[in-house]
Parts: sequence; C-alpha cells; structure tokens
Amino acid sequence: MARPPIILTNTLLFSLSGIVALIVVPWYGMSHGYDFWQWASFLLLFCLSGLSITAGYHRLWSHKAYKAHPALQWLFAIGGALALQNSALHWSADHRRHHRHVDDNDKDPYSAGRGFWYSHIGWMLREHQGDRYGDYSNVRDLQNNPVVAFQHRHYLTLALAANLGLPLLLGLWHGDMLGMLLLAGVLRMVMTHHTTFFINSLAHIWGSQPYTDRNTARDNGILAFFTFGEGYHNFHHLFENDYRNGIHW
Repeated sequence: MARPPIILTNTLLFSLSGIVALIVVPWYGMSHGYDFWQWASFLLLFCLSGLSITAGYHRLWSHKAYKAHPALQWLFAIGGALALQNSALHWSADHRRHHRHVDDNDKDPYSAGRGFWYSHIGWMLREHQGDRYGDYSNVRDLQNNPVVAFQHRHYLTLALAANLGLPLLLGLWHGDMLGMLLLAGVLRMVMTHHTTFFINSLAHIWGSQPYTDRNTARDNGILAFFTFGEGYHNFHHLFENDYRNGIHW
C-alpha cells in the first residue's frame, strides 16, 4: 500500500523549529547568554500556551467539562494560537474522535496502537486523515461559539501575531529581540508541542492503569508535572467529562 503524501508545511515546521531549539538556542545562550527576564518570558508564554490547550482546547471546548466567562475564552483562544496546534475547532474535532474511537487504528486520529512515533507526531506529518480533514460534524456546538468561530476563521493571522509578535514585543522591551525570539518564541513553542504530544504518545505507553484497562491510557506523575496535570490520563479516559485531572491533590 502506498504511503500517504507528506504534509510539507507541518514537516518543515516541526523539523526547522526542532533544529533551531536543539542547536541555535544553546549556541546563542553560550555566546550571548540569557538573563532572568528572558527565562521569565519563556515560562510565562509556556504556561499561557500550555494552559490554553489543557484548560481551553481540551477541558472547556473538547469535553465541555465546565463553563467559562467570554474574557477567559478569548485568553484561551489567543493562547491556543500561540501554542500553534491548529484552531480550537479543528483540535476539538480530532480529540472527540480520539475519545470515541480510542486505540482504533482506523478511526482514532492518533491511535497509540500504531506506535509511539505515529501517535506522537507521525499522524501530523502525512495525509493519514485526508478524508476526515475539515470534517467538523462532531463539533457543531462549537461552531456556534463566537470565540471559537472567530479564532478558526482568523487562525493563521492570530498564530503569526502571537508567535512572532509577542516574543518580538517582549524583546523590544527587553533590548534583545533575537534572544527573546529564540527562547520565548522557538524553544517555548517546541516545548509546548512535545509536552502536549506526549499525552497522545507516552501517556498511552508509560504509567499505571488504576481506573481502567479497557484502553491504553496511563497515569504518570512525571508527565503530569510538565503538562499541567494531563499526565493523569487513565483517569481522564474513564471520566472524560470531569474537569479535574484526578481525585487527589
């Protein structure tokens, strides 16, 4: 069977950002250095983008686990664009399919049954979902949400403004635009990508199953630390509409 064609935009994005994060970011740090304000900006934008995915895209919109004031929804919409993981509408459509068809190699968009690489990033590098891409029939409720609808229509503009504009503005204020762009821009984006992707991949391989063994999802405290609690994934797959990550602190 012929392999699906490569999605060039995604492949270039993940490859080039990864190379810059692994090579250019450390080189600039050793040759010029990063100070407290650059690391603080990195952490601030990492938390904004990460929480916008977990509390916004995931719990609020994909699972409708709680209700949020429009101001908070706008913050999540901007932070979600900063995370650069597609629009909330598209992300939620994929995620609802994942829960409905978890571990089904044909219907789960990022099935862990197809291996670590596929569930982590491979599903986004080739046209594995060509027939389903743009199918929003399972998120009609979100199409009626003005914040989600606006973000979806203007996603590319918002993503460029957030990922270039915010680090450059911070760099202009700080006095080192390149260093801020590398640290709070590229490294932050790569870290946000892969900590999120680990929930699709590593959290279905590594950890315990205290709540259910009917799917591959695992609870893992180490992953939870870096993903704002999402690493408690076995609990989540059994109680997907619970806004909590678990029953204990």
